[in-house]
Amino acid sequence: MANKIQVAISCVSALNLLIFIISALFQKFEKGPTISSTCDFSHAAVACDTETCSLVGRDILKDGGSAVDAAIATLLCIGVVHPQSTGLGGGAIFTIYENPGTVKVINARESVPKMYRRDLLKECTNEYSSLKGPQWIGVPGLIRGMEKAHSLYGRLPWEKLFEPAIKLAKEGVNVSEILSWYLNNPNLKNAVETSQLCHSGVLCDENETVLKTGDKMRATALAQTMQIIAEKGASAFYNGSLTKTFIQDIQQNGGEITADDLESYRVQVTGVMKAQVGEYTMYMPPPPAGAALVSFVLNVMKGYNTNFESVQGDKKLLTYHRYIEALKFANGQKKQIRDPEFNGWNDIIRLISDEFADFVREMISPSETHPLPYYNITPGPSSDRPGTTHVAVVAEDGSVVSVTSTINDIFGSMVFSESTGVILNNQLTDFCGRAESINAGEKPPSSTSPVVLFSQSQNEILVIGGAGGTTITTSVVSVRTPYLNVPNSITHVLIQSLKHTLTFCSILQAIMNYLWWGKNLTSAVGTPLVYVDSKNRLHVEENDFFKSIKENLKKFGHKFMDTLLFENAVNAISKKGNCINAVSDPRGKEKPAGY
Repeated sequence: MANKIQVAISCVSALNLLIFIISALFQKFEKGPTISSTCDFSHAAVACDTETCSLVGRDILKDGGSAVDAAIATLLCIGVVHPQSTGLGGGAIFTIYENPGTVKVINARESVPKMYRRDLLKECTNEYSSLKGPQWIGVPGLIRGMEKAHSLYGRLPWEKLFEPAIKLAKEGVNVSEILSWYLNNPNLKNAVETSQLCHSGVLCDENETVLKTGDKMRATALAQTMQIIAEKGASAFYNGSLTKTFIQDIQQNGGEITADDLESYRVQVTGVMKAQVGEYTMYMPPPPAGAALVSFVLNVMKGYNTNFESVQGDKKLLTYHRYIEALKFANGQKKQIRDPEFNGWNDIIRLISDEFADFVREMISPSETHPLPYYNITPGPSSDRPGTTHVAVVAEDGSVVSVTSTINDIFGSMVFSESTGVILNNQLTDFCGRAESINAGEKPPSSTSPVVLFSQSQNEILVIGGAGGTTITTSVVSVRTPYLNVPNSITHVLIQSLKHTLTFCSILQAIMNYLWWGKNLTSAVGTPLVYVDSKNRLHVEENDFFKSIKENLKKFGHKFMDTLLFENAVNAISKKGNCINAVSDPRGKEKPAGY
């Protein structure tokens, strides 16, 4: 099986190499805005969705740690500071780059337990409450994934990587603005206050009322769990002193995971898929990661010879129309993103081929859009939900890590292990709308796309990834602006708010902004987004640029949803020579760190 997988990955890589954009595209940047030569740092950097944890990763690098060491310490920190997004009860996908010839993927995505409900997919709906609960819990993979990454690329002692997160969990951290937004959303507030997340005292005060911005949040049980794992390794969690009580907590809440599921969980270490994007080689994780969708859309757009001039004057309307149509076709192909261990490689090879991109371009009309079936989408339960984090690291030796970690929805399944302090994922909901059946051991499809781009001629590396994480609908805006009267009956839309679509759309747009459309890294990440949800409705961050084309897009038949507030979409680092620029998505109001 391993040989077959390696051969398949090689085939995928070979086909991806057909995806290229001629270097003349980049020469056209001379006609565009001048890219700032200002450098943020000169040695190393970390970018994530909380400055506290960016600083943790930076300090690990300054202490002589590797890029992987910094990524692990940063992820552990985020699990304490932003428990709504990631943690030990979830999974991750790492893309690890040492040099152009040494790039590996560590797939620590959660897996289907052996005793999963055979009729589980019949429970897929758009209702928030039905997508929470123990039946959706996948076997957690993050701890094993971090340990595997450390065994291959770590430099500092394993236990040292846990020290900052343990300290934060014990002493407490101030509740961030984004965490407070979620906790105090009318729909989520009630769900949290009636769950173990509140009764345990982690996310609520002594009156069992959810915490607010600036309140102190402590996670004593989680600190103890991390201390044990730091001392005894991942085995303490998967087949050691923590296993019995952890499994009891899950099963007492109705979950199907067993001790055998934990003990038999294995991380996959694989090669990467590669795509040529002009002078840059893009290294991507294979499925079940969603990077193939990024490659597909870039392949479609490169056939239009997109460049700086494509978004100037009258040309920008057609360019964005084509881009939006490509995103709709990408939505139609989400079902192809499945675990190749169980579903093979044929569909993925077809998805990333030049022939398929040519076919899609022929189907894109220059002045109209089409109903859902035209894009091969079957209307059904949306798989667009928030609850993810991305970390980008560039170390002083030039090695980099791009890693995306998640518990899927905000607070995952809402099942909390009181004995360990771990919030469990609801990752099996990612099969909803994408699969007609599932298999024990299968890793759910994902839109996470932790990628690395390298240009030998430019002497530049770009580390980028997205967390669909915090896309907030008008139901959450009402928390910030009480004068907006939004009925509670629609607040469940929050949980259907476009995680998967936002993830690859935000990465795509940032890459195109940076490589093709003449923007520096900060502008590339922070430029207002336009993207398409699972029902092919457009969501736009309003600004003068989009206002100028919105009415014409409506004339083409595009349907727009109400304005959304976007948070924490993309984190990225670029290094060109000794000049490092790092960006934590400005929507999240956080900062990267480096030296």
